[in-house]
Amino acid sequence: MAVLQERIRKFWNAISERDIDEIRNGYCPDEDTYVVLEGPRLATKGFSMIMKGWGDFVTSSISLDKIVWTEGPYEEIVGDMGWIGGVTDLYISIGEKEIMTTFRSSFVMKRIDEDWKIRHEHVSAAHPDPYGVGDWLKKDK
Repeated sequence: MAVLQERIRKFWNAISERDIDEIRNGYCPDEDTYVVLEGPRLATKGFSMIMKGWGDFVTSSISLDKIVWTEGPYEEIVGDMGWIGGVTDLYISIGEKEIMTTFRSSFVMKRIDEDWKIRHEHVSAAHPDPYGVGDWLKKDK
C-alpha cells in the first residue's frame, strides 16, 4: 500500500473508532491548516477549530462505518509534501439509519517528524447539474 494511502487509512480507522487522539495526530497542528468537508459548513480553518469539530463529531450520534476508495487513490510525493485523491464511498449510520454517499476526496499531506499529516483536506459531493447544461465533456462517437 502506498505511504499516503496507508496514512489516510489509519486516519479513517481512528474516525471509525472515535479515537480523538489519533484523529488529532492526523493533522498538521497549525492554525493555517484548512479543511473543506461534506457537512453544512463550507470550510474550517485552523487546527483548534478542526479539533473542536472532531471533538463534537466523536460525541455525536453519527458513526463512520467505513470508507472505500472507488476510484484511485492517486498520490504523489514531492519532498516533504504530497497529495492523495480519488472518489470514495462513505458509509455512516445514525441510530438505525444507514447512509452511503459518494464523495470526491483529496488530502494535501506534509511530512512532520517522520509522519504524514493533513495540511489540507477536501471532501465534497458532486452536484448533478450545477449550471443546468449537463456535462460539458463530449462523449466520443
